[in-house]
Amino acid sequence: MTGACLGRAGFNRKTALATATMTLAAEAPDLDVLGRFRGPVFGFAHHRGFTHSFLGLFLVSAAVVGLMYGVWRLRGRKTRDPSLPPRWGLLFVFAYVAGLSHILLDFTNNYGVRPFWPLWEKWYSWDIVFIVEPVLLIALVLGLVVPSLVFLINEEIGARQKGPKGRWAARVALVAVVLVWLVRDYEHRRALNALEARTYQNADPMRVGAYQTWVNPFQWRGVVETKVFFALAQVDSSTPEVDPGENMEIRYKPEETPVTLAAKNSYLGRVYLDWAKFPITETEPLPDGGFVVHFEDLRFSGTWRRTNGKPLSAGVVLDRNLNLVREFFGQVPQPPD
Repeated sequence: MTGACLGRAGFNRKTALATATMTLAAEAPDLDVLGRFRGPVFGFAHHRGFTHSFLGLFLVSAAVVGLMYGVWRLRGRKTRDPSLPPRWGLLFVFAYVAGLSHILLDFTNNYGVRPFWPLWEKWYSWDIVFIVEPVLLIALVLGLVVPSLVFLINEEIGARQKGPKGRWAARVALVAVVLVWLVRDYEHRRALNALEARTYQNADPMRVGAYQTWVNPFQWRGVVETKVFFALAQVDSSTPEVDPGENMEIRYKPEETPVTLAAKNSYLGRVYLDWAKFPITETEPLPDGGFVVHFEDLRFSGTWRRTNGKPLSAGVVLDRNLNLVREFFGQVPQPPD
């Protein structure tokens, strides 16, 4: 929807096929989901990788423009407005801009992106919105639907509109997206400051993080790392005095053992620890003398209650000699590579 709004905001007046191209290009980076066919661990390792990078976008944009060129040829080189022909070099630039919007949107949530891959594989995240943000969805939907309603009304009253429709509605929708980000950023900073301003069981925080919840835009899942443990707390940034309160969960850091070191040295372990911001492990002994080492990122611990559902958790199975038996991401196992 962001790509479609970008196209309608004025790009579609520069060249034919701009809106369709930008809509496809804004979604195309998620073609990396095809990596899941090689298993969940491989898919996780390559998610938001090359196709979500500034370098990879050149290839993604070229593929989208190539697809549009093929469709244009199959349709007999026809466009809606014969006076506005497709300009392929410009469409490539517009496709790249739409791809950048995808990276920016992914950057705003707490999963993060690696925009400088493969030159620099560091993860970056703004952490200001949930992965699915209802307010942004409403703004973008209205930006695309309202012009169609206005067009139907104009058709009924006999009024005519020059040029492609929907420019101002699309621009308003995009401005609304930016305004939501500014408000969320302000509330996010309040939550972080509240978490940093206190001690936890007489321990000073080393790092803090605050992550948006699904229902209430002013409720944040706070994660505080100290030298010995992690403190998990709910923070309400809508109150005059933001305070994480006394109701929190303490997760002590496990002792490093040969078992956890072997798990962290596995392919899954290296990939997971490279991505996770607040990783914690849990070792489960098996009856045959082996071990299961579970990996969890406390950014996604949700309700803070210990349940079977741990979003984006993973793990490895080791035999009694600490050799890798299998790896898994979520609940789906994958044999070791």
